[in-house]
Amino acid sequence: MSSQTATTPAELPPVDIKPLLSRLWPVGHPDTVSSDEIANAISYFFTNQVSDVQAGSLLMCLHFTGLDRQAEVLSKTAQAMLKSAAKIDVDELRKVVDSRRRPEGDYQGGLVDIVGTGGDSHNTFNISTTSSILASSLLLIAKHGNKASTSKSGSADLLNCMTPLPPKISLITPSTISLLYSRSNYGFLFAPVFHPGMKYVAPIRRQLPWRTIFNLVGPLANPTDISSPPLLEARMIGVARKDIGPVFASALVMAGAKKAMVVCGDEELDEISCAGETLCWRIVDGKTENFRLHPRDFGLPAHPLSEVSPGKEPQENAAILTRILNGEVPDDDPILHFVLINTAALFVVAGVTEAETSDMGYGDDGKVITERGPGGGRWKEGVRRARWAVKSGEAARQWARFVEVTNSFPEE
Repeated sequence: MSSQTATTPAELPPVDIKPLLSRLWPVGHPDTVSSDEIANAISYFFTNQVSDVQAGSLLMCLHFTGLDRQAEVLSKTAQAMLKSAAKIDVDELRKVVDSRRRPEGDYQGGLVDIVGTGGDSHNTFNISTTSSILASSLLLIAKHGNKASTSKSGSADLLNCMTPLPPKISLITPSTISLLYSRSNYGFLFAPVFHPGMKYVAPIRRQLPWRTIFNLVGPLANPTDISSPPLLEARMIGVARKDIGPVFASALVMAGAKKAMVVCGDEELDEISCAGETLCWRIVDGKTENFRLHPRDFGLPAHPLSEVSPGKEPQENAAILTRILNGEVPDDDPILHFVLINTAALFVVAGVTEAETSDMGYGDDGKVITERGPGGGRWKEGVRRARWAVKSGEAARQWARFVEVTNSFPEE
């Protein structure tokens, strides 16, 4: 990281973090390192001002002290990452979002994200990405994603393999994002484009055998979460360890999140599980409630993960996604059920299921399911809306529009 390259924004002086490292290890130094100091040190990673050796040492110290799993450290580091992100014209984007808002229920029409930390080793189908596409039938989606790091098929890998024409996700940039949302409900924010400073960190992460703070902080650093009032209205984050759930919830509250849910399947799965119970930490108006969900709460049967964990390559998962969008998957298909419950939960978190009437369009019978389940959510109403997104063809239409718009952007 210490060697400057032609892509470095400026010749910036090196930063020596050895004094900080000496206070982190061994444990027990009388001058405790604060979360602000850790986040500040990491901010220099993004400008290539810290040597590879010292950067790797800091990542190791955080990992082995457990500091990279503390809420305040995660929250402050995510904020540092956002400050170093490629700059979006917030005023312009807000004008576009305001012009396209479709408030319904408790949903105000803002941007919504669904993302997982990865690392659960289950290699399930790309649930959050597929759910984000279905949800774009009713919500403005700002899906933050990347290529695979721990699985066979990351969200970006999946989208790049879609046929007959994949979207050009690398052309969604700060300069085109407003144009995208002026014409599409769906947006995919490719992490390398919006967090260019991470290119200095990537080689070091690849040389370390442990997961680092960046495996956790990425889902907390959606590039649209940058203004007040927030453009990012709601989000659902899946974590792969139960002990991380309350940490993420606290980090989100510290960052000012008003509408979010952190989930972890009982199998240490970073989605809402189709196989059994899921631990949930739901944030409403800055307050967190903890409860459990089961597929039956969505009116659906449970399915073992072996039925939804094909471990397939992205080309094969893209074919499954295409069949789901085209309505070619049986209503009782386990992967479809898995997608429906996660899409339904995102609808609940966003607040659209709180509407007392329903006029989604063609195929909507207007019969709102008002039954409430754990945490007071209308989970079955969420499934009704998710099924409509598929059966009406609206999710497929939103996807087609997204592909068309991104392919109209000029190559940079």
